[in-house]
Amino acid sequence: MTRLLWTLGAMMVVSQICAAQVGGGSVYGQGPTGAGTPQANERAKRTITKDEMPPTATSMFLDASILMNVDADDYIAIFGISQEGATLEECSRKMGATIGQFSDELKQLGVDAKDIFVDFVAQNRIYGFDVAGDLAREKLTGFDLKKNVSVHYRDKSFLDKCIAAASRAQIFDLIKVDYIVKDIGGVHTSLMEHAARVLKRKAATHERLLGIKLRQPPQVYAEKYSSYFPTEMYASYVAHESEDLMTGYYRQKYAVQGARKSRTFYFDALNAKSFDQVVNPVQVEPVVQFTLYLKLKYDTGQGSRGNSSKPTKRKP
Repeated sequence: MTRLLWTLGAMMVVSQICAAQVGGGSVYGQGPTGAGTPQANERAKRTITKDEMPPTATSMFLDASILMNVDADDYIAIFGISQEGATLEECSRKMGATIGQFSDELKQLGVDAKDIFVDFVAQNRIYGFDVAGDLAREKLTGFDLKKNVSVHYRDKSFLDKCIAAASRAQIFDLIKVDYIVKDIGGVHTSLMEHAARVLKRKAATHERLLGIKLRQPPQVYAEKYSSYFPTEMYASYVAHESEDLMTGYYRQKYAVQGARKSRTFYFDALNAKSFDQVVNPVQVEPVVQFTLYLKLKYDTGQGSRGNSSKPTKRKP
């Protein structure tokens, strides 16, 4: 069953990659993490410390955890370009020709010059070996020039055209795609509104079912916001089964040449498991995920009424 789910997940990734699922080459540096680190961060928010424990028997905590899926307003695709040459002048000439062709292709697609930025990354020496007899002497053989080109766009379907334009300019390294949400403050306000409704509902449920009257106003003990962008939310796996030569006899007899096994990447978003409410829960494409953990301390007043009676004196 697990293998079947992995296969279906891989099919979904392939079918959606032209629509919006964009990780870029940066997913190779993440390892098989996906939502693992964000989930650990969300669990850490709920850890109760000694200072957060109710100081008396007349108070209690209520918390609300909200997840909101937000579509991006803008996107920035970052392409990596590397040119080698015997001299720096040769590297610069090749780099200029490549970036010039890519810029012309983008302008034909309607991209303004202000939406294209060239970032100088690195300039390195390249060394090789000069072998003479039994001596391999290292020497300078050339230079390597690296630059990144950032392209700003708003229509997510434009990326396919952008990648095609890059390939015509002999650019094949899509580093990553940044997702931009402009109104972060509005997202935080919406998260707070949803969290407040959840807390009011919990307080009413405690009073109706448990008879616990929570006094107003409460004290805010924790207000923790987090955001998770698609670039950091991709996980990976290699789905395969193969035989193994276990015995030493076969290992000594044969030189084993393994087959190339492709690695699958997929968008592994936070799910509803650890949250009281998910806003915009149905998403068929990568989104930016915002969370809020809100924790309030309420005064119940139960202990004060119980301690108001005078203690009885014992007769000798």
